[in-house]
Order: sequence, then structure tokens, then C-alpha cells
Amino acid sequence: MLSTPFVLTLSLLLSLPILFLVAPRILPPHPTNHPIPISASDELDDINLFNRAIAQNSNSNPSKFFHLSSKNPSLKIAFLFLTNSDLHFSPLWDLFFQNANNNLFNIYVHADPYVNLTRPLSPLFHKFIPAKRTFRASPTLISATRRLLATALLDDPANNYFALLSQHCVPLHSFSYVYRSLFISPTFDSSDPDSSRFGVRLRYKSFVEILSDSPKLWKRYVARGRFSMMPEISFEQFRVGSQFFTLTRRHALLVVKDRTLWRKFKIPCYRDDECYPEEHYFPTLLSMRDSDGCTKYTLTKVNWTGTVNGHPYTYRPAEVSPELILRLRQSNHSESYLFARKFTPDCLEPLLRIAKSVIFKD
Repeated sequence: MLSTPFVLTLSLLLSLPILFLVAPRILPPHPTNHPIPISASDELDDINLFNRAIAQNSNSNPSKFFHLSSKNPSLKIAFLFLTNSDLHFSPLWDLFFQNANNNLFNIYVHADPYVNLTRPLSPLFHKFIPAKRTFRASPTLISATRRLLATALLDDPANNYFALLSQHCVPLHSFSYVYRSLFISPTFDSSDPDSSRFGVRLRYKSFVEILSDSPKLWKRYVARGRFSMMPEISFEQFRVGSQFFTLTRRHALLVVKDRTLWRKFKIPCYRDDECYPEEHYFPTLLSMRDSDGCTKYTLTKVNWTGTVNGHPYTYRPAEVSPELILRLRQSNHSESYLFARKFTPDCLEPLLRIAKSVIFKD
């Protein structure tokens, strides 16, 4: 006859495997820093959107070399705002676009639908695209950016540059200066000496930061597992760069077409503190596919001194001044930076005070 303590012990041991199987289904999820994986339905929605953009652009063959002429249609800049909070600086952007020809730009906004966001009063910010939930330092930011690019590709064939911005970004010049710099000026990009030599802009290049010598590059490469990126992406091909960039139409389409690298970058990381896929996917993809077509630097100035939890230095109202704007414009790669981040929302008023006299006075 078995004793009661023995029976209880045996029952407990036998129930443990069942408990491990059932508990995740009946207990509430434990708080975690890991973001929710991208769902199959969200992935399918994106694939359908991307396929439409690819099909619409299947007959186009954007040339690397071009020049502006009266025969060319107006070339537009697509401004892509990726946000999970209010667009605090929309009044400043309103001034930026105030004297611009409406036929030279479009604005698209991807706003996290799980955030209570107040839409700007400005009629310029009316293209809020169908959006999905986003998490910092996760593949969802890659998906959101690809969604913006695909939507802008579909919406207007005249969109030829795609500038990705955040709610914390501000312009450093007038719209006319930005437009001339991207499309016309032969001297703006110092990485392309041929243009200045011939006196005309010979080709579009994407302004995307691509770095291969970051001290933490190896830790980020193995954040999903030592061999998880192989064989498609070797460590020698792995790159890092700013999340914010300005892409040509050719490269925007290249990003939307990609399936191979995306399968790798959407793998969850087991090291949250080393996982910033949005800073690696675009530089790695463009470096592997068309390195010569990229300047390898961004047009958005970011101050990485005093970094806190992976966030760049944040400017506050007392720091906003004409001297700050002039300092933020300074670049070793181009004639000037065109945008800057990161500013707190209460910087709006001091920025508006110097908008016409400094920021938009080129």
C-alpha cells in the first residue's frame, strides 16, 4: 500500500509537465521588454501593399544618370513622418511649406494606431496612411518605413526623393533650399566630384548613413544568435547607420521589393540592449545592393554626445538660438545638413520665433 506522502509527491511530479503546457494559456502574460512579434495578418497586409507598388512600377526603369530639362515632369520630394506621438512641430513645418509649390512635394504620416494622437490642423498633413503598431528598437519600425515608402510610390509617380523624418525632426533650411540641394545643385554632395566637375547633377544618390566600423557592430550582429544572419548576411556585410534618411525612387523600390534580408531582420533578438534593427536593415540592404548609389551619410543632424538609453542628445528651449541652427547645419559631407533632431515639444515656440529670420533665411 502506497503512503499518502508518496502519492502526493508522485502526483506533483507528474503534473509539472502539464502545468508548463497549460500555464501560458491560462495565466496573464508576464511583463517583458520584448515587443510583440509581427503578426501573420500584418505581414500579409504589407506584402499585398508592396506587391501593388512593385506591379505599378514594374515598367519603370529609373536611370542612374539624368539631367533636368523642360521635357521632364516636375520631380517631387515625399516627406515621410514616422511617429508614435503628436506631430509637435507641424506649425514649423507649415511655415517650411508655406511658399513652396504644392506640385513639388507630398506628405505622408504613419502614426501608431495604438497611441492617442491629435492630428495637425494643417490641411498639408492629411495623408495619414493605414498604420500598424510600432515599438522602439524592433522590426516594426522597418515595416512602418517600408509601408510609407510603398504608399508614396503608389500615390504619385513624380515622387523621386523620399525623406524619412520623426516627430522630433525640424527643418534647418527653407523648402526651396532643400529642393535645390536634392535635385539641382551640382556642388551640394561632396561625395560626388563628377557633378561639380561637369557643372550639372549627373545622378540621384540616396543620402543614407552606412558605417562598417562601429565598436558595437559585432554585438548587434549576434543579437539574434551567432549564426542567425547567415548565410545571407555575413558579418563583413553587416552595416549600421541612422534610422532617418533620404532615398531615391530607385532605392525606395528596392527596399519594398526585398524579401531575403527582411526574413533575417524580423527575427526577434535575445539581447534588447544591442538590438536596433531599424539602424541596420536599410544600411545593410543598400550597401549590399547598390553601395555606389549611396552617399553613405545622412542629411539629418543628430548629436550623439550625452546619449541616454540609446536616445541621442535632446535639445531644450533654452538651447534654441540662431547659433544652434548655424551649428547644426555644419557638415563634413555636404554643403549643409537639411534636418535635425532631437527637440523637445516645448522647443516649438522659440523655433517659431527664429523661423523666418534664421531657419528659413538661406
